[in-house]
Amino acid sequence: MGTLTAPETETRLASARRLVIKIGSALLVDPEDGHFRTEWVAGLAEDLAALRARGQEVLVVSSGSIALGRQVLGLPPGPLSIETAQAAAAIGQTRLIRAWEEALAAHGLMTAQVLLTLADTQQRRRYLNARATLAALLAHGAIPVINENDTVATDEIRYGDNDRLAARVALMADADVLVLLSDVDGLYTANPKADPQATHLAEVAAITPEIEAMASGAGSALARGGMQTKLLAAKTAMQGGCAMAVTLGDVMRPLSQLENGGRATWFLPSASPAAARKQWIAGMKPMGRIDIDAGAAAALRRGKSLLPAGVRRIDGDFERGDPVTIIDDSGQAIGAALVGYCADDARAIAGIRSDRIEAVLGHPGRAAMAHRDDMVIWGE
Repeated sequence: MGTLTAPETETRLASARRLVIKIGSALLVDPEDGHFRTEWVAGLAEDLAALRARGQEVLVVSSGSIALGRQVLGLPPGPLSIETAQAAAAIGQTRLIRAWEEALAAHGLMTAQVLLTLADTQQRRRYLNARATLAALLAHGAIPVINENDTVATDEIRYGDNDRLAARVALMADADVLVLLSDVDGLYTANPKADPQATHLAEVAAITPEIEAMASGAGSALARGGMQTKLLAAKTAMQGGCAMAVTLGDVMRPLSQLENGGRATWFLPSASPAAARKQWIAGMKPMGRIDIDAGAAAALRRGKSLLPAGVRRIDGDFERGDPVTIIDDSGQAIGAALVGYCADDARAIAGIRSDRIEAVLGHPGRAAMAHRDDMVIWGE
């Protein structure tokens, strides 16, 4: 139950293909004067550059827009009305992304701003659009800096905390590791400030009622919801096959500290992101079916995407992103996929080459009827 050794932590970070790092407002903005903590962010940018230098992809979920906007507007401490908070977010977000851009540019890294609401990760079409955008940004070498879109989000479409947003982003991006930089170094069996017998948990393999009890009330150093939201984030991450660490962020170069054995609680999934995603797709109720020819079936078994040219027939009434069953030329179901087109468009382009999609639909389309990342073939 003690601190993980450096090799264990180093392996988890170094072996991750894609990481999401979440930073809260308290780490980014000085609580005394409301100014951006430039030196701390510069250290974190150095950590991010080190990850990128060894070939890892990184996404950042960054709070701070309202806190920075509050300082610019000269607003007093305390709760803000929705309208005032949204105005502060609009002003603060420009300063937040500029600060990130300057910090990352010092290492030759490109910054991209992405603003999301809860609906963007719940509605399938918007989820797929956001997922595709993140993939394209990473493919072009950018570091997406993501925040909740506080300027337009209202209570019914808000996350309310960036811990859960970070977990949803981790699943959307197929990340292997999510790191929550916090004001505590992990989960304890009780509040360590009140109970000298409190024990730090180095690993959590399942979030049981006992674990949940530790995070509620006096059972957490972040009582009244702080650690509880982190457990909600951990549940989401673990279900998606993503490992999650909660570690102390208020140190210089916190990711280096973590990799060198800094104390943290690691929430460990039972499967990889790819395996968890395939299990999720396989378990969904199909909204239609796609019949394919023998050549397409052979290509899918070799790990290829499904192209329109190999499609013989479309059945069902579905929208882009809905689950469909894939049927081979013998009439057997060989897999399932999240389809890249609505049913009408899928019927229109069935059997044609990908370079003719624009001519048929009247607008550019995706080359694949169903992408390999959104598909599971039975027996894989």
